[in-house]
Amino acid sequence: MDRTYPVREFSHLKGLKGISDAQVEQHLKLYEGYVKQTNLIREQLAEMLGAGKTDTVAFAELNRRLPFEQNGMVLHERYFENLAPGGSELPKGGELEKRLVESFGSVESYKKDLAAMAKMRGVGWVLTVQDPFTGWLGNRWVTLHQDGNIAGHHVILALDVWEHAWTVDHKPTERAKYLDAFLGNMCWETAQARLVPPVKPVTP
Repeated sequence: MDRTYPVREFSHLKGLKGISDAQVEQHLKLYEGYVKQTNLIREQLAEMLGAGKTDTVAFAELNRRLPFEQNGMVLHERYFENLAPGGSELPKGGELEKRLVESFGSVESYKKDLAAMAKMRGVGWVLTVQDPFTGWLGNRWVTLHQDGNIAGHHVILALDVWEHAWTVDHKPTERAKYLDAFLGNMCWETAQARLVPPVKPVTP
């Protein structure tokens, strides 16, 4: 059985407004690197497991490295998925609007919170996540792909705020311009489709 992750194809990203095809091309190459490293580390871990080398420092360090590479792969896939040329409007009266209002008071308050987090100093990700038990939504800052992720929470929107996401098109100091471009291409229908019904906690 082939257990390698494929490099996914995102040709729908051509023609984004304010995010050039050259910028997207460079970003996709970086994403391909995460897929390659994820597969390589998984392969190395399997080989070490088979050889009985699980009590080594190398085995431990590879296990610690894997979440960085694999979350880098997954978050980039979520990021590319939720973009489309021109984006789409937030569906009026839809489930996403309902949950944003419940969680933030209004859609505008949510967008203001998202933008404030995206403009903070430092590099990382801003994720809109859904609590699997309550259904509530929240914006969370994630550093280094894996640091700050809340276990079990579903990614509804992924915003890459590492400088590689915009420095082909803009200066490192022009993050705000990139944020405007991102929101102009955000496909809110994709975000809405990621919502899941709340689940009941498992009790003994």
